[in-house]
Amino acid sequence: MLNAEALAVDVVRFSQPYRSPDELANVHSVLASGHAHGDGSFTAKAAGRLRAITTSPHVLLTTSATHALEMASSLLGIGVGDEVILPSYTFPSAANAVARTGATCVFVDIDPATGNLDPDQVEEAVGPRTKAISIMNYGGVPVDIAAITAIALKAALPIIEDNAHGLGVDSGMGQLGTIGVLGVQSFHDTKNVHSGEGGALLVNDPALLERAEIMREKGTNRSQYLRGQIDKYRWVDWGSSYLLSEINAAVLDSQLASFDEIQRLRLSVWDRYALELDDWADHAGVRLMAPPRGIHAAHLFYLVMPDWASQSRMIDHLKQDGIVSAFHYVPLHSSPAGRRYGRVLRSLNACEDFSRRIVRLPLWAGMSEDQVTRVIGAVQAF
Repeated sequence: MLNAEALAVDVVRFSQPYRSPDELANVHSVLASGHAHGDGSFTAKAAGRLRAITTSPHVLLTTSATHALEMASSLLGIGVGDEVILPSYTFPSAANAVARTGATCVFVDIDPATGNLDPDQVEEAVGPRTKAISIMNYGGVPVDIAAITAIALKAALPIIEDNAHGLGVDSGMGQLGTIGVLGVQSFHDTKNVHSGEGGALLVNDPALLERAEIMREKGTNRSQYLRGQIDKYRWVDWGSSYLLSEINAAVLDSQLASFDEIQRLRLSVWDRYALELDDWADHAGVRLMAPPRGIHAAHLFYLVMPDWASQSRMIDHLKQDGIVSAFHYVPLHSSPAGRRYGRVLRSLNACEDFSRRIVRLPLWAGMSEDQVTRVIGAVQAF
């Protein structure tokens, strides 16, 4: 329960979708056009903006990042008898995309400094059944790209890059989303840029593009028909309905047009947390999020508490002050589905410990200075 003082003030939400200037005008334009299904003018505009931000040569908007991950597994021919290496500390969609093919998830541990998968365990997990390596840039912080790409090249394995948190981040070794042969973006309304629900598949290997277009269009070559390359479209392969609606694309286009402003606002909140909580963290034995080389997407800001018990105590403490904070992923290998569809090489102690100690603070574009000050003050009072 929130105390009386907390009820007297506005609750500081954990996340709030950004409202970009042209959203409603774009949606009205779609509704007036009579073309509300996928692959209209706003789909084309939003895909073009994404190509510019990510530098990916080919962008296909999808109904979700989950569907984009499913497409990636199918495009790489992952199936029964195969194995895919992926972090246990990630969202279930990455594992679902593997499990639905009949392949086995091989869960590896993380580097506790970043929350990203541990390259040493990835290298150890590579075996004769390994079909791909699935990575995630946690919090928009790049994985150890040099180490992961070296492992992938040595074993001739493709990389699937889940970049749901890292849109627009220059890693110094390329834009995030273009490190893998296939990259995935999320536009769920908790992300920096959103369309309510939505995603994108970044096709960085041109050899996969034609089949990706067919798969996204219910197994038909309709994309070629729309470009005037064929006179009729036909069912030519397996596929599903993975097209983002034009209404969602209209919102996304407006959001992407405001991308620089969104990032400026989010970075200002992130920077205040990092600066103003630093001394408190040193005295309290708390570790603040500290991305290597300072590279991140301002997607989240977290505290790593001294022990497991203090995680729930901090979340409850902030709640009493009308501030919503959160833990994050429960490691997949420890879940019922993880035990059913995956395996581990050894105990994954780092991600289990990280999961039980992390506290994420509110962070969204449009947080007022007063709201950020309230959060900082409440954390320092813990």
